[in-house]
Amino acid sequence: MSLVIEEHTEARLITEATDTFAVPVDLRYDAASDPRIVHVTFPGGTDWAFGRDLLEGGMRSPASRGPIRIWPCGRAQLVVEKHSADGVEVVQFDNASMNRFLHRIHDENRPEAVRTLTTGA
Repeated sequence: MSLVIEEHTEARLITEATDTFAVPVDLRYDAASDPRIVHVTFPGGTDWAFGRDLLEGGMRSPASRGPIRIWPCGRAQLVVEKHSADGVEVVQFDNASMNRFLHRIHDENRPEAVRTLTTGA
C-alpha cells in the first residue's frame, strides 16, 4: 500500500503590489514516490517539490536549498519563496495547515508498534 497524504489549504500569493491573492493549493506527500519530498500544487497544475526536511527546518528558522527558501513570518505564518529564470514567486501559508500536514506525515511514518501503543488500537 502506498502512503499518500494530501492537505487542501490556501496560500496567499505575495506580489510587488500591496495586494495579496488567496489561492487554493494541495500539499502532497507520496511515500512510494520519494519519502523525502513534499509537493505544493497550485491551480493550473504548477508543482513545487522540495525536501520535507527543508519545510520542517523552515518552520523554525530561515532555511534554503537550491531555488527554494522558507522562513517563519511571525508566529502564525510561513513564507515559501521559489527562484527561477522567470523571477521570484512568493507565497505565504498559515502555520496551522503546514503543521497539520507535517504531523500527519510523522504519524503515518511511525512504526506500527508505536502507532498501536499511542492510539490504543
